[in-house]
Amino acid sequence: VSKAVNVAGQFEIAKQFWAYQVKQGVLQTPNTFINPVPHIAFVWGDNVNFMEKRYAAMVQNPLFAGMKLSEDPAEIQKWAPLVMDGRDPQQKVAATRMDVGSDVNYGAITTQLIGNLEKSPNFKLSTSTEVTGISKNDDNTWSVAFKDLKSGKVDHVKTRFVFIGAGGAAIKLLQMTGLPEAQQYAGFPVGGEFLVTDNPAVTAKHTAKVYGRADLGAPPMSVPHIDTRYIDGKKYVLFGPFATYSNKFLKNGSQLDLLASTNKNNVLPMAAIGLQNADLVQYLVSQVLMSDADRFNELKKYYPEADPKDWHLQQGGQRVQIIKKEPGKPAKLQFGTEIFASKDKSVTALLGASPGASTSPYIMLNLLEKAFPEQTKGVWNAKLHEIVRSYGKDLSTDPALLDQIRQYSSSTLGLNYTTPA
Repeated sequence: VSKAVNVAGQFEIAKQFWAYQVKQGVLQTPNTFINPVPHIAFVWGDNVNFMEKRYAAMVQNPLFAGMKLSEDPAEIQKWAPLVMDGRDPQQKVAATRMDVGSDVNYGAITTQLIGNLEKSPNFKLSTSTEVTGISKNDDNTWSVAFKDLKSGKVDHVKTRFVFIGAGGAAIKLLQMTGLPEAQQYAGFPVGGEFLVTDNPAVTAKHTAKVYGRADLGAPPMSVPHIDTRYIDGKKYVLFGPFATYSNKFLKNGSQLDLLASTNKNNVLPMAAIGLQNADLVQYLVSQVLMSDADRFNELKKYYPEADPKDWHLQQGGQRVQIIKKEPGKPAKLQFGTEIFASKDKSVTALLGASPGASTSPYIMLNLLEKAFPEQTKGVWNAKLHEIVRSYGKDLSTDPALLDQIRQYSSSTLGLNYTTPA
């Protein structure tokens, strides 16, 4: 359960960051970007034993105190009617539930944060713009060249510090710097699709994020889930993900992205990864070969009464998993996010994919500590504690502080939370 504990702790930091921005008037009314939605894990058959053990381990941790476990179909029916309606009554089922869960619209948060930043005279956002080069100057500053894709105009900016947070394109941009430390990375692109419905008869019966258990050999980001989503005030239910394969590093990228990112330092590690991860390759091939009927059969495992007429397939994001080759070690495929910092700390980058937006405030605090160690310990420290009240503390080992923090962030953001008995 260590991964669950880490991610849950990081999400508490995200909620504190958003709560602070609401108090400052930077983010708008909380329900424009976050809504209370219980998080449920649901399994059947042989996986019930696994669920019992996982629950027993999780409730030992303060972050999961108050979690409920049920093996009673009638109770689970109340939690997630869609999942239980039409299910074989003889099937053994189990579910856990956390009421403090939420659904977050990260696009809305981004728009609101940028809307506020735009009021500042020293902020400039260039959209429809592509970075064409990043080069080091003789005085140890950097020149970043970019092109306006609408007008074709080329320009550059000189800077002491470069942060690359470009999603799937981050590896490509990092390679532009020519930094020797950047040569150890390569990228492995994986896309995702979801079945989506906005039929009110379906969405009215589901207010939960229900997670299953990934098949043996499947990568961690493949856990099936049927989720309530609120997007621009409208309620949807999504089921997936179904993996897709493309050579692109971004949804609107080029099919040459993967080829362009290979070099003499990473081509062998990339080939080795394919051989070492035969189960992952097999999983991706099986996903790519899925028919509409296959995908729908997967949905019916979580929503037995689903009607194909209500659902359509929609492309989700494109993520680039990182392949890392450290000197003297075999290459390895990493499923987490990684913060890169050059030796002189003038270039940092966020690589990898998951967990992403949900833990971005935690990730950026880490990045600040790596890039600006003196400031985070010194002149910035008080401000960081003001923004994130638990900054520097481990909430998973401090139930009293965790309770205090959850009371604060939940009341500010309109989430459901009661102190565990």
